Amino acid sequence: MDDATTDDTHPAAHSDFALSFDTVADQYASARPSYPPHLFDTVESATGLRLDGSRVVDVGAGTGIATALLRARGAHVIAVEPGPGMGARLRRGLPDVPLLRALGDALPLADESVDLVTYAQSWHWTDPSRSVPEALRVLRPGGALALWWNVPDPDVEWIAAQEARLQKRLPGYHRHGVSGDAPGMIASLGLTPAPEPVLHRLHWARRIPVDLHLAHLGSRSYFAVLGPEKSAPVLADERAELLRLFPDGIVEDAYAVDLTVVRRP
Repeated sequence: MDDATTDDTHPAAHSDFALSFDTVADQYASARPSYPPHLFDTVESATGLRLDGSRVVDVGAGTGIATALLRARGAHVIAVEPGPGMGARLRRGLPDVPLLRALGDALPLADESVDLVTYAQSWHWTDPSRSVPEALRVLRPGGALALWWNVPDPDVEWIAAQEARLQKRLPGYHRHGVSGDAPGMIASLGLTPAPEPVLHRLHWARRIPVDLHLAHLGSRSYFAVLGPEKSAPVLADERAELLRLFPDGIVEDAYAVDLTVVRRP
């Protein structure tokens, strides 16, 4: 999932954004970036767990982008997704993966039943005062909670300029800030013993057609909530600017993956 924003003048309800992806589920599945292999190497290193053979719960699984990669690493994955459209798309692509229609704030799982709880692009849709204790409840001792986001790489000039344009044009647009809040949210809960978040930032890139980049933008929650009529002129202007920068029509799309890992004592 992705970060939220507002319409032209007023903030929309958080729940509207959380379920907005159902309207763009197929676009989400085809246009969203995947994750680099070294993300999962880092998850294993930071958690001390081998994904191969581990019991993993992927919360806010969406269309199953991270779910499929975790399973490819040998994990036994349970997907948790509240959106019916996103869940249906996941089911079509991963028919053998158990799928629970639920939220991270109330996981329908037994105590100490899993090795790893993951949130790929979805932690910011939870209430940490509920989702952190829920994750710790279902994790076995020594298990881990891993949160990550693909964010537009702020160190790349054209991407930083695009983010600034969108921030200016779309009031309330959240400029890759959601992941930075995770350690503070966890620390603020005052849990005893206090889990110690471990932070990593990884970089990767992909070369994609301009139209695929625009489809990726259009799959984000703020565009989905705006709707096609209001989104179209913004995306058209971005297309013109990208073709000026990349006249061959191939975008050098760069990402930073922000990863937070918390071990259960």
